[in-house]
Amino acid sequence: MTITASDKRRQLRQQIQSDRAVRAPGIYDGYGARLVQQAGFDAVYMTGNGVSAALLGRPDVGLVDLTMISDHARRIARSVDIPLICDADTGYGNVVNVARTIAEFEAAGVAGIHIEDQISPKRCAQMAGARTVLDFDESVAKIAAAVAARTDPEFVVIARTDSAEALGLDEAIRRARAFAQAGADAVFLEIKANPDILAQVRLARDRVGVPLVVNMDTGGALRTLHADTLKAAGIDIAIYPALARGVFGYAMTEALAHLTHEGNIAGYGDRMFTSAQYNAALGLTDIEQWEARFSGPAQHD
Repeated sequence: MTITASDKRRQLRQQIQSDRAVRAPGIYDGYGARLVQQAGFDAVYMTGNGVSAALLGRPDVGLVDLTMISDHARRIARSVDIPLICDADTGYGNVVNVARTIAEFEAAGVAGIHIEDQISPKRCAQMAGARTVLDFDESVAKIAAAVAARTDPEFVVIARTDSAEALGLDEAIRRARAFAQAGADAVFLEIKANPDILAQVRLARDRVGVPLVVNMDTGGALRTLHADTLKAAGIDIAIYPALARGVFGYAMTEALAHLTHEGNIAGYGDRMFTSAQYNAALGLTDIEQWEARFSGPAQHD
């Protein structure tokens, strides 16, 4: 049975409302997305930071535009049957640009996106220092525009604020509440690691009243939370943006060091996929079965 984009969006909404938090490991390509699905996760997250690294080899400082990221998202969404949540940065402009952003991501087949209140060009919120954000009214207007622009009511709009570091948690919560009132399906407060982060997450969830997205790579106590405790901690959607990019960077650096020092990859095979494992991850058997279905002699009356 073909699973449509709307099917995936409904799946995501059902997952968010369940008694267990949605866990969406971060990826930046279709290969990673397929591995997440095969590992049994119910959703996957496309990180803009990782896409900037994968497509441009550059840091997340606003170099990826709407056309580039939505085109990339389209290929990833088609590679899996689970919902894909995407980073849509600032919505790539004003309220007019936000309407096009929604249209492009809807057409790409993703389940939902998050739009943040940083000024353009943005910078990854987890980089050192505070981010500069739009004024309150403009940030809320962009979320209202995003909600109004969608043509599929199942498409999930997540409103993100990066204001906590510069303006304080109270302002971040004020913005999140306003985003919810503007129609956002969930909110995402980007908070840097600190000793009170678990209490801050719980406070935000209680005061905002709509599902809460949390970046689990923020660090600190968030890293120790078990999947079974996420909902109780106030987390409805847990994303892990750094997972694929961090694992790849570490593993590739280790493999290259081995090749440099040893002069070959003998003895390194137990730390690599075999050809069979690699092809299985990419669904080669399905393709071969499809080919075999149509490879027999044609039938004539």
